[in-house]
Amino acid sequence: MSQPLTEARLTVARPWAIPAGDVLTHLEADAGGLSTSGAAQRLEIAGPNRLPEPARKPGWLRFLAHFNDTLIYILLGAAVIKALMGDWLDFWVIMVVAIINAVIGYIQEGRAEKALAGIRGMLSADASARRDGGWATVAAEDLVPGDVVRLMPGDKVPADLRLLQAHQLRIDEAALTGESVPSSKTTDAVAAEAGVGDRGSMAFSGTIVSAGQGRGVVTATGPTTELGRIQSLADEADALATPLTRQLDGFGRVLTVVILGMAAVMLMIGRFLHGMPFDELISAAIGFAVAAIPEGLPALVTITLAIGVQQMARHNAITRKLPAVEALGSVTTVCSDKTGTLTRNEMTVRHIVTPLAEYEVTGIGYEPEGEIVPAGAEETDAAGRGDLAAILAIATLCNDAHIVRGDDGMWSLVGEPTEGALKAVAIKGGVGSAGGRRVAVIPFDSANKLMATLNEGARSGGEAGEVSRAILVKGAPDRLLERSLTQRGADGSEPLDLARWDDAVAALSGQGLRVLAAARKPVRPTTEEFGLDDLVDLEFIGLWGIVDPPRPEAVEAIADCHAAGIRVKMITGDHAGTALAIAHEMGLAGADAEVLTGAELEALTQEQLREVVRDVDVYARTSPEHKIRIVRALQSHGEVVAMTGDGVNDAPALTRADVGIAMGIKGTEATKEAAEFVLADDNFATIRSAIAEGRRIYDNLRKSIVFLLPTNGAQSLVILVAVVFGLALPLTSVQVLWVNMVTAVTLSLALAYEPAERGIMRRPPRATGGPIINRGELGFILVVSLLIGGAAMGVFYGVVATGADIEVARTEAVLMLAFGQLAFLFNCRFLTRSSLTIDVLRGNRVVWWSAIALVVLQLIYTYVPFMNVLFESRPVSAASWILPIVVSIGIFLAVEVLKAVLRARRRSSHAVASLKGGS
Repeated sequence: MSQPLTEARLTVARPWAIPAGDVLTHLEADAGGLSTSGAAQRLEIAGPNRLPEPARKPGWLRFLAHFNDTLIYILLGAAVIKALMGDWLDFWVIMVVAIINAVIGYIQEGRAEKALAGIRGMLSADASARRDGGWATVAAEDLVPGDVVRLMPGDKVPADLRLLQAHQLRIDEAALTGESVPSSKTTDAVAAEAGVGDRGSMAFSGTIVSAGQGRGVVTATGPTTELGRIQSLADEADALATPLTRQLDGFGRVLTVVILGMAAVMLMIGRFLHGMPFDELISAAIGFAVAAIPEGLPALVTITLAIGVQQMARHNAITRKLPAVEALGSVTTVCSDKTGTLTRNEMTVRHIVTPLAEYEVTGIGYEPEGEIVPAGAEETDAAGRGDLAAILAIATLCNDAHIVRGDDGMWSLVGEPTEGALKAVAIKGGVGSAGGRRVAVIPFDSANKLMATLNEGARSGGEAGEVSRAILVKGAPDRLLERSLTQRGADGSEPLDLARWDDAVAALSGQGLRVLAAARKPVRPTTEEFGLDDLVDLEFIGLWGIVDPPRPEAVEAIADCHAAGIRVKMITGDHAGTALAIAHEMGLAGADAEVLTGAELEALTQEQLREVVRDVDVYARTSPEHKIRIVRALQSHGEVVAMTGDGVNDAPALTRADVGIAMGIKGTEATKEAAEFVLADDNFATIRSAIAEGRRIYDNLRKSIVFLLPTNGAQSLVILVAVVFGLALPLTSVQVLWVNMVTAVTLSLALAYEPAERGIMRRPPRATGGPIINRGELGFILVVSLLIGGAAMGVFYGVVATGADIEVARTEAVLMLAFGQLAFLFNCRFLTRSSLTIDVLRGNRVVWWSAIALVVLQLIYTYVPFMNVLFESRPVSAASWILPIVVSIGIFLAVEVLKAVLRARRRSSHAVASLKGGS
């Protein structure tokens, strides 16, 4: 009596390393398939063959979570203060800002869930399975371990399969492993420690059959497949807070403590030193809090980043998450996939070797534009060379691929990438496929590693109508060399020089090229068919060296990244030799660079990996788990890591990285949903532009914050001094709100449009551990606050001294604050150099529109009757505008003196540091 099936008995450990018969035995199945009832029983145990939906929080809870931010607390605190003051209009304005922030976050949320949905979309909808002794189409989600599945070209593999039969079976696993060419499959067991890309006896869920046929037994379904494991990795790889969000959060907490502390001190001084009435003191404290809280800061950050999103979109970088705009500017390391990211994912023939000569091929991709020229020779014309014509004829005739030109003028491939490269090089050499009728074919077989065709063509030099036939062969060099007897010499066939060809193969392989060989054998004109036994005594024609070429613009982009202090690391599923050769060609790694393979990485502990991760620039044969480990190891050194990729195997690492960058054209939906950025043009060089844009945005954000804070500092200082010394308040709470609002609406946003600083991509990445505003800048802000606040107090008490009404004096003080801030705006355009230059008047038209808007709003504030009632302002004479304007010019010049002193101190400290370093 057989024992009942259990989940453990339906699970096979390392099926790729076990003979196929043993896998069937373990699963209590056979090549004849399962019965319908048996499959139903197994379905109850194993569950449906689909990836589980992630657990989701309720929508209302996810929405409220976006209020859990220190800066939002500041906004809400300001709103509560406004409600206590009875200013309901202002209360709702502030609340609307907070709600808008939450709505934006809520819409952007769900990135990981969407990524998982993209992965789930890769699963096949149905499958051809053997049930009840016959083949039937069943829903893919009904497949169970033990089912026997049939694979045909174009099929999406519906589950993880241990192959039982494989006839010339090749499967495109690029999205899973990153390999640029389809993997050949066999039924032979492989080593237990083999990586995903080396498990030739397996077919994995979500991959696509590109050629041949096969059968396999299902060994894993749903979450237990390789695709399911990637989903769980993406689910577990929580996204990190960006440097900006961490800095702003810390800044908000410090600011909150300072404001509350100073308000408490002010209350005690006013109460116990001056004996101020409690209600008047509370009103003053509320005014101080309103003045000190930069309620416009969260909106300023959001709007500045949103403007950055628009700017990046013009550079073909589509942003999916606002804070990532700034994070990209602080990147210190870019981890890039190779295939399709640094390279074109279009195989290209680079070198041709014949018995008579060696040739170099120009042009890249499937576009048949380029030349074939003799290598190292003065001669630049290879046309008419018989040895070259012979190998190009085999390239185009022993070939099932086609390259076609679309309506948009772009060339695309129909068929295998390697054959597309051969077809393209044949066209470059002027050899077409016309006149070479195919009579018979032996398709490529992974066991024999060759393809052969029997072709008919006109006999060279023969009589009209006389034809010849020949067997044309292409395949692995070792397989063709062992079947060859001669080679094509200058005067016809000559003995095969095996040592020379072994050296040529080694030389091409050493350059990271994939090497294919060509051979031929004339046969009788009446020959109609042939077999493998006929492929002997071949005439060896030559070799092709094929590569997935680097993007030319990516080479320049990598150089720019290095100049900007950004390391670029290649993490690929491709072979080590190929990866290292491409890395050398792109300038990504030095001549003595080493490559770390997935197997070697697997043997390292996380601590050991942490020790070497910064020194290794090329990682080969990696898995999704390896990519996450590499990213985490880099982050443990404080690196801000950007991860690029286009395959589903990249999704977990994109999620874990500080900045995930997906390819928009060739990237999978899972990858796009996991990333913060999507490159619309799949161009690595776009990352360079996006990083520069991110740096510009961060510079402008800091300029905006440095500009905005003295507004609050000056206002709060005015109120604090008045309370401490028992003087009349120069500003009311509602006037404080007006100044905050008018500067935030007009002047603050002008700096978001500032162009990039000089040499922005020649400076190292900024440190991410410190505060967004350092001590020196805080001192600068405090001095400017004293200047503007002192000027406002001076104007107020000066006007009061003339006998004018206090409302008129307060109107003058508001004018002084507004124009003082306008003058400081021009100081902030260039924080690290002097603004006493003509450049300060040009380069940003928004500054002038903001200045005009400020003047117009101040005119409305001063002279429109209902504004006089609402804000307790009073009309003043035209001459009364002169004093604030003149003092504002003085503030501008004083700040420039302060900047010059700070620049001199920085130069002095750098010089001292250099001397210490030299000694």
